[in-house]
Amino acid sequence: MSAKRKLQKFAQNKTFPHFFEPKFDFQNPQDYEMKANWTEKFFKNKNPIILELGCGKGEYTVEQAQNYSQCNYIGVDIKGARMWRGASNVLKFELKNVAFLRTRVEFTPFCFDKNEVDEIWITFPDPQLGPRKRIKKRLTSSAFLTKYQTFLVDNGIVNLKTDDDTLYKYTKSVISINNLEILVDTDNLYESEHYSGVLTIKTHYEKMWNEENRSIKYLKFKLPQTAKLIEPPYEED
Repeated sequence: MSAKRKLQKFAQNKTFPHFFEPKFDFQNPQDYEMKANWTEKFFKNKNPIILELGCGKGEYTVEQAQNYSQCNYIGVDIKGARMWRGASNVLKFELKNVAFLRTRVEFTPFCFDKNEVDEIWITFPDPQLGPRKRIKKRLTSSAFLTKYQTFLVDNGIVNLKTDDDTLYKYTKSVISINNLEILVDTDNLYESEHYSGVLTIKTHYEKMWNEENRSIKYLKFKLPQTAKLIEPPYEED
């Protein structure tokens, strides 16, 4: 994508009433004005709020909103040009139960209050392979799950869809060592009994992995607010 086209998308994002772009000081981030106010000031209903973290083009966010009007959806990502697609489709389909939040996932505790979010979807995130220090950047690491505890309801649901074996096995290790309750675990979603409804929605990246015949893994587990989360022992590949 050309730099000019990216700038055009960034500019258009700013005109969308459902697109939010907080500015945070990395050294001393302060709470965003929408924290604790999503229900009252934007959605104007008390329906459950569901986040898609690392939403990319927002396919999951938009299609869930189309199919489940009884819930509110917020797609979170830092890539504004990618998010433009989903944000544009919200207007195209005249959806009232969708917002997009352009920020880093690590800043989500400054954007959502305690018990403000009911469920989290993490769809095909960067598995952060390579040096050991990258593990802490995985969106299912104990560090990130601890951040989610600050705004997810007690025993709220976390969903992970991935094509990556390393991330799948790592997340299972995090779940196991912290005694989290796992609800669904499959290393081949399409061949499992669980492949229906919301799980049939495909992101841009999922379609890419389909073309390469990669098996899709899916984990669904509960995250209690009070659990003191730790990392599993590091294992060399």
